[in-house]
Amino acid sequence: MIAPEIPVNDVERLKTLRALNILNTPMEERFDRITRMARRLFNVPIALVSLIDEDRQWFKSCMGLDVRETPRDISFCGHAILDDSILVVPDAKDDERFFNNPLVLSEPNIGFYAGCPLRAPDGHVLGTLCLIDTHARTLSGEDLEMLRDLALIVEAEIATVELNTLDELTNISNRRGFLMLAEHGLNMCARLDLPASLVMIDIDQFKTVNETFGRREGDRALRSFSEQMKNKLGASDVFARIGSDEFVVLLSNTPPDAAEAVMVSFAEILADFNARVNRGYDLAFSYGIVDFNANKHLTVEKILADADIIMYDQKKQKRYSERQAAKI
Repeated sequence: MIAPEIPVNDVERLKTLRALNILNTPMEERFDRITRMARRLFNVPIALVSLIDEDRQWFKSCMGLDVRETPRDISFCGHAILDDSILVVPDAKDDERFFNNPLVLSEPNIGFYAGCPLRAPDGHVLGTLCLIDTHARTLSGEDLEMLRDLALIVEAEIATVELNTLDELTNISNRRGFLMLAEHGLNMCARLDLPASLVMIDIDQFKTVNETFGRREGDRALRSFSEQMKNKLGASDVFARIGSDEFVVLLSNTPPDAAEAVMVSFAEILADFNARVNRGYDLAFSYGIVDFNANKHLTVEKILADADIIMYDQKKQKRYSERQAAKI
């Protein structure tokens, strides 16, 4: 068996995949109808929409298969994402890459495989629409065209997922997207007994920016704030715009003191940005940090509510300090 290579752009590819907020989501009819159609059109027992995560292939739709994921290092789809063309394996038992693969030697006993790469709107390959049979077989040129057409439909549905979970103005996750990603992240931390910190952020004096400079400049300020968040936070952090001038960050494997250091560093980055652009106003923020407690925070909404209270307390204290300073 030959394990699939890792693409040179895998870090960027994975960032795109996770930003789509599609991993670990329930099965959906709009994807299932495509895999059902593929099974029927090609007369195969298994058809999948497979997404290649860091160490696994996860199935958004899996017709004819009882599992939702398998390891990436034994995946056929891991090989398929390395090329733009459809990967066809007519006889897995006669292919040096797969002849002794566990998926060939045991369930689902792959004899034939065909996988068409699926691309995100930004061009990164996310996974495949693939066909699996237990017997060796081939596909005609017309078959390949039909498989590619079905893959284009899957890509269109994935693009719709992105629109539903991204904030249109800032192009980062919206509240819906954050809730989906954060649930997965917090469940992982709870399962592995890792710390996690949630940070609620509110831009200071944003109403004044809108009133003084106009809403177009206010939108520009929000986009700039989001860009600085992207630059500071790593690919493993989850961040989103969840209100007009409210943002949230989930820092996995990060205790509160480390989260505090992240926010201090972010404030320094913003200060440098303000000095460089000199727009007549400064981007600044108040924030509240909550230490994730799996026994207390049973839902993402609960930890968000706790962080919201702390953030507004800090905002009140900051306004009081500013008023006192103005009297001096």
